[in-house]
Amino acid sequence: MAEVVVREAGPAERETVVALLTGSWGSTVVVAHGVRYDAAELPALLAWSEGEPVGLLTYVIGDDGLEVVTLDAVVPRAGAGTALLAAAAERAWAAGADRLWLITTNDNLDALRFYQRRGLRIVAVVPGAVDEGRRLKPTIPLVGDHGIEIHDELVLEMRRPGDGGRPAR
Repeated sequence: MAEVVVREAGPAERETVVALLTGSWGSTVVVAHGVRYDAAELPALLAWSEGEPVGLLTYVIGDDGLEVVTLDAVVPRAGAGTALLAAAAERAWAAGADRLWLITTNDNLDALRFYQRRGLRIVAVVPGAVDEGRRLKPTIPLVGDHGIEIHDELVLEMRRPGDGGRPAR
């Protein structure tokens, strides 16, 4: 497996960021917890391997910690997602955040496995949140991974090391 290197995306890589987001999400717009984001306008980390982009993570830092807005690996199980999540956690702790958190949907079983194996914990389930999110982004599909209807958001978080792993909510 080739080495994966993560670095902050700069203005020169905007086209790469837009292409990766559009390829994964159908556009640069994503909706989570009732907020509509243009992920191409957010801070981003790019994962590179052998001179090619292999992953992207977009995020925001706020009072409630570092929120991972999008995380996409071009090639699953090649290390890009793990490297991006680790780099985001480093940024969270360096910024003084107490937690890194994110939203995924009830159908995304592969993501749930991925995040939990990397230390994130489910701290909330918001029934019907995706149904409400379709008001902001009508193109959110009704059926997702594994033929599961998409209705709910799951909140996962990782606490700052030494914080006892206590959920913030």
